[in-house]
Amino acid sequence: MVWCLPLLFYLCGMMQDIMKEAGVLSWVDWAATITALFYIVLAAREKVWCWFWGIISCSLWAYASYAFYELYLDAILQVFYVVMGFVGIYNWRYGGEGSTKAPILRLSWKEHLPYLAGGTLLSIAFGYFFDQYTPAAATYWDAFTTVFSILATLLLVQRYLDNWAYWVVIDTIYIGLYFSREAYLFSLLMVVYTAIAVVAWASWQKSWEKQHSHEQIENSISL
Repeated sequence: MVWCLPLLFYLCGMMQDIMKEAGVLSWVDWAATITALFYIVLAAREKVWCWFWGIISCSLWAYASYAFYELYLDAILQVFYVVMGFVGIYNWRYGGEGSTKAPILRLSWKEHLPYLAGGTLLSIAFGYFFDQYTPAAATYWDAFTTVFSILATLLLVQRYLDNWAYWVVIDTIYIGLYFSREAYLFSLLMVVYTAIAVVAWASWQKSWEKQHSHEQIENSISL
């Protein structure tokens, strides 16, 4: 049992750090976090109004990034997400044939290549720039998660099933990224996000298979 003591002390210290982090968060931080959880849970359940909560969350994050933390690039990124929220509402409701609900789509392996290649190149470029010209930490990992978060959001807006695979990888990296910066509360939040993304991936996969089955039946009848 003696070997457990260092681990126990470490976990206790981590919990104290989490409580401290939670204590210094403003109401804006909490509101943005809670509405973000509403967003991702509803997105996992294919509810179009997930975007409503996403718009609120990203608006709050944009304000906090600009007013509290002076993270101007992150504020601009959050504004981009707000715009994507409105695009998402429209596309999910009217993006299908005849302005109907947009179907769930799926990328082929070849269609993944531009996203993976382009995202990797942009990640390296942004990572190099911020590594050379700013005091930012973990620049390459940060650039990777930022670039691929944008790409995953674009896929989600278009209702591509594959977006959840991207989010699983992105959120898993965020766990390590925040943990390495001793931001244990946000690392724990990313664990929750990762779990939701895994469940969403499986749920959307079932919906896509059901939709694909119906399409095959309709095509056979039309023939």
